[in-house]
Amino acid sequence: MKRFENKTVLITGGTSGFGLEAAKTIANEGGRVAVTGHSDDHLEDARKALPEGSLVLKNDASDPGAVADLAKAVREKWDGIDGLWLNAGYGKFRPNQKNDADFFDQMMNTNVRGPVLQMAELMDDIKDGGAVLLSASVAPYLGQAQGAVYAATKAACLSLARSWASALAERNIRVNAVSPGPIETNFIQRADMDEKREEQFREQVKSQVPLGRFGDAEEVANVALFLLSDAASYVTGSEYMVDGGMTKR
Repeated sequence: MKRFENKTVLITGGTSGFGLEAAKTIANEGGRVAVTGHSDDHLEDARKALPEGSLVLKNDASDPGAVADLAKAVREKWDGIDGLWLNAGYGKFRPNQKNDADFFDQMMNTNVRGPVLQMAELMDDIKDGGAVLLSASVAPYLGQAQGAVYAATKAACLSLARSWASALAERNIRVNAVSPGPIETNFIQRADMDEKREEQFREQVKSQVPLGRFGDAEEVANVALFLLSDAASYVTGSEYMVDGGMTKR
């Protein structure tokens, strides 16, 4: 079954991790795909992994000036999009005493302002009957001591998804959120932990997961693809947890 045949999907933050896994599946199932990222290495990986005709764009979700460039590139290539996955994100954990304006702004600008401005620019490009997905997290439910700012940004994403689900219902556009738990991506490496702290973190996390392991990128991508496809035609304003039972929601 080709769920994405003749459909066009834009995935921000789609040059690595579960975003890239989903993009590859969309292309394999007959769809057209555009992905964004800001790491040159990841951009090159995506160009190699995706078929000719895909859009691989260098774009920084934290930069408000980049939104118009993203929309222009997509419009020049295609007449509208069927799916939009706002997946670009940034996360670090640090003691609360070390939180400062720069740390807060970087996290908020990427994880909240980015999706807000991208949605404002691209909303009219989404075809009636299409789908929008936001990447949230289990973090808002865990109350992690050093994760207050990150968790706050992901809680905001959940609120955005519910509000946009109401706003776009009249066009039969569905809006949902996927909330990954501990997943084997480069997120932990970017979380600014030393080797000892990372190992302690991994063991602590695994002890909290009923399935006893980290998930992999493909497992998140599979849920995202369901929510972006017509198979989820009666699902909107919902949050899907992909966390091995960590939150049991």
